[in-house]
Amino acid sequence: MENTSHSTNPFRRLFQIDVSKHVEKKGLFSYLSWPFAVAQLRLADPDASWEVRRFDGLPYLSSELGFFVEVAVTVQGVTLSQIHPVLDNKNRPILAPTPFDINTSIQRCLVKAIALHGLGLSIYAGEDLPDLEDAGNASKTGEGSPEVPVPVVKPRRTATAAKVTNLPTKEDRETPQPGSEHFLTAAQKKFIERLIAETGTQVAQLLAYFGFDSLETIPRSEVTRVIAALETKKRRAA
Repeated sequence: MENTSHSTNPFRRLFQIDVSKHVEKKGLFSYLSWPFAVAQLRLADPDASWEVRRFDGLPYLSSELGFFVEVAVTVQGVTLSQIHPVLDNKNRPILAPTPFDINTSIQRCLVKAIALHGLGLSIYAGEDLPDLEDAGNASKTGEGSPEVPVPVVKPRRTATAAKVTNLPTKEDRETPQPGSEHFLTAAQKKFIERLIAETGTQVAQLLAYFGFDSLETIPRSEVTRVIAALETKKRRAA
């Protein structure tokens, strides 16, 4: 009698596919190629589909915590969605992402949404564990170019990270020093200035609203909030 377990259980069929030969290393992380993931999904279910969720018409969500994307994948009538933050190649949030960063995160999110249906799901085992001190012993299986980096193999709490201090006081902001770790970077300032020009925002009003003395003294921890406010104003004016 023919074994119909695969046809009656699409998750089992996708979960049992060997993805190890399609894992590629890029920098400190390994990746599973998104074209491979899509191909295997469509081979398993030709009617499978996916949707990039929209937020006020945009393919990303801008919040005080950062930027996020969401992709929903439907396999044999079952729809599962995955939300993914917009990160750089070191798994750090990108405060001012480019269209390429958004597109890359959508591809990463797509692969993870497919994994919810079984394909390559085992790759993500251990993602919720604390960072490992020994990078050499960390698991480095993930997606392909340019998909999701999985278990973090580089500890966040290094000597460099230890330089981060408390938020600057008003006295600190009155005498900012070039390159200070308290304040926004030159690239972030340039991006904010561009949004100010595009939205016709008065700099004085913006500074008064957030309580800053100048653009140069915006704390790095507040950059995302400022950008989110300007992005919202830009969308409403469109």
